[in-house]
Amino acid sequence: MAHIVIMGAGLGGLPAAYEMRDRLGPSHAVSVISNDEYFHFVPSNPWVAVKWRERKQIEFPIRSYLERRDIQFFSTGVRRVHPGENRLELNDGQSVSYDYLVIATGPKLAFEEVEGLGPGGHTHSICHVDHAMKSHEEWESFCKNPGPIVVGAVQGASCFGPAYEYAFIMETDLRKRRIRDKVPMTFVTSEPYIGHLGLGGVGDSKGILESGMRDKHIKWICNAKVTRIEDGKMYVTEHDDMGAEKKQHELAFSYSMMLPAFKGVDAVAGIEGLTNPRGFVIVDKHQRNPTFKNVFAVGVCVAIPPVEPTPIPVGTPKTGYMIESMVAATVYNIHADLNGTQADREATWNAVCLADFGETGVAFVAMPQIPPRNVNWFSEGKWVHLAKVAFERYFIRKMKKGTSEPFYESSVLRMLGIEKLK
Repeated sequence: MAHIVIMGAGLGGLPAAYEMRDRLGPSHAVSVISNDEYFHFVPSNPWVAVKWRERKQIEFPIRSYLERRDIQFFSTGVRRVHPGENRLELNDGQSVSYDYLVIATGPKLAFEEVEGLGPGGHTHSICHVDHAMKSHEEWESFCKNPGPIVVGAVQGASCFGPAYEYAFIMETDLRKRRIRDKVPMTFVTSEPYIGHLGLGGVGDSKGILESGMRDKHIKWICNAKVTRIEDGKMYVTEHDDMGAEKKQHELAFSYSMMLPAFKGVDAVAGIEGLTNPRGFVIVDKHQRNPTFKNVFAVGVCVAIPPVEPTPIPVGTPKTGYMIESMVAATVYNIHADLNGTQADREATWNAVCLADFGETGVAFVAMPQIPPRNVNWFSEGKWVHLAKVAFERYFIRKMKKGTSEPFYESSVLRMLGIEKLK
C-alpha cells in the first residue's frame, strides 16, 4: 500500500485529494496536510472585502468532509519538506513519511519586498480571507469618511485579475452608496499596458479594460514600480517601454489594496533540485519534479516562466482551469506509476477566467496560455457576474460533497460554448 500526501487544501489540494481517493480506491492511503482547519474559496475574497459576503459564506471546516472519504487530515502545517528522505517535518514536531507527495500549497505572499506593503503595513490584500476580513471590518468607516483609493499590483505580481475585479467591485459599491464622486481612484500596475494580465493580453483585453476604466473614471499608471508605501502615501516610479524611468509619482490615498509578488512557501524554498530561486516547484510536462521523481506539484506553487519580457517584471497567472488540468494529470500519473504503466498524462496549460466587476464582468479563454494561440477570446457582460456567483456556490457545494467531477470541463467550458480545451 502506498501513502500519497497532499500538501495544501485549497483550490488545488482539496480537489486533488478527492480525485486521488476516487482513482486509487481503498488500497492506498491518502493524507492532506494544511495549516488551517478551513477551506476558503479565495475567488470570493473581493466580495468579502467590501462586505458583500460574510466569512462564513465562503469557508467551511474540512476535517469531517475529508475523513468521511477515508482521507487522513493534519492541520498543523509543514515546517520543511525533506525530499531525499521522503518525509515531511510538521510544525508540531511530527514527522510524516510518504511514497508520493503532491505540493499544492499556493504561494507565499512577498509583502516584505516592498516597504510598507500589505496588512502589516499600510495597504490591504485580498489574497487571503484573513486579509479580506481586515478590509471588511474597516470598509464601513472608510465609506463614512471617503477619500482617494489606490489599487493594483506591484512589480513581480502574477495574478492581475483580482486587482481588476476589486477595483471595479469597489467602484460599484461606492456608486451604490452614492459616494463615488468623493473617491478619486488610481489603478497602479506593473503590467506594460492595461489588460496585459501577465499573458501578453487576451483578445481585446486592452481595449475593453481601458474602456471600462475610462467609463468608470479610474485613472491608471502602467510599467509601475512601487518603491515604498507610507501611511496615506504611495511612491511609484513609472517606466517607459524600454524600462527607463519616466516619471515619479506620489499618490495620496485613504484606502489602498495592492497585490504582492508571489514566492514559494518556506517549507520548500531553497531545496536544490526541487525549487527555483523564487521557491516555486520545478516540474516537467507531467507535473513531476525532475530530481525527486515521487514529488509532483499543482497550482500557483508551480514554476512557470513569464510569457514575455516586460519593462517591469510580471509573473504568469495560474487560473482555475489550468489548476484543474494539473490536478487531473498528477492523479493520473501517480496512479499509472503505481500500476507500473507509463505516467504520460500532460496538463493543458490553458487560461480560463471569470472576473466579476460588481454588476458586470469579463471572461477570457487563452488556448494555449502562451501566444500564438488557437483560441484568443475575451468578452464582457452581466452574464459573467451571474456566472461567477454560480461558480462560487457550485464549487463550495462540490467540495462539501467530496466529488472529483471537473468543474471547468463540465460547466464553465460548456457555458462558453467550448466542448474541451485541447
